Amino acid sequence: MNETERSRMDLLVDLLADEVAERLKAAPRPQPPAPVREAPPPAPEPPPPEPELPPPPPSGPSHAARLLGRLALALLGIVVAVNIPINRHGTTLATAMPDARSLVIREGLVVKEEGDEQIYIYQDGRFRWISSLDAFEHLDLSWGDVHVVADGFLDGFELGPPLHVLLMCPDSPHIYRLEGGEKRWIVDIETFEAEGHVWTDVRVVTCAYLRSLPDGETIPPGHGPPPQP
Repeated sequence: MNETERSRMDLLVDLLADEVAERLKAAPRPQPPAPVREAPPPAPEPPPPEPELPPPPPSGPSHAARLLGRLALALLGIVVAVNIPINRHGTTLATAMPDARSLVIREGLVVKEEGDEQIYIYQDGRFRWISSLDAFEHLDLSWGDVHVVADGFLDGFELGPPLHVLLMCPDSPHIYRLEGGEKRWIVDIETFEAEGHVWTDVRVVTCAYLRSLPDGETIPPGHGPPPQP
């Protein structure tokens, strides 16, 4: 290769070098990668809302409580009033008022009119006279069971046969009426019915108890000594 060719080759190399340099200058430079940012942690979930509590009750007493309190005070006042003496003998309104329970007509009601000593018991739709203290006690009654009513109260009711204590024992057919602590022998069925007795009035007791009672006059009288049960 002569000198001229070598000069031309050097010139081409220089031109190529300049062209590459220019292109490198014009080409965009690569940007460094952006730093990776970590995602922030998720925000904590808010706590669930607390349940609403019912409103507190009113501090003062309710209307029902106030009403009950007034009724109790009124009842107390009535009790005090009826027990205050209304005269110089110490009679209170409670004892002076008529017994309202005597107006409730019911089975087993025991009454006595103010002006009469006879005591009656209501049985099967009729008032029956309790003929003796023996009958009164055998009915398991006490004086607290007797309701005093106005005179004439019994006029509006049907009166049944008198109520006596009739006794018999299982080992004897004889029936006795207890009067004044004595047993009175009823001589026959005709007399039993004529006296107004009914079989439901007959109470069965032991023969030993009947024999322990003293003998009274027979019913009707004049039939000699009664038979023993």
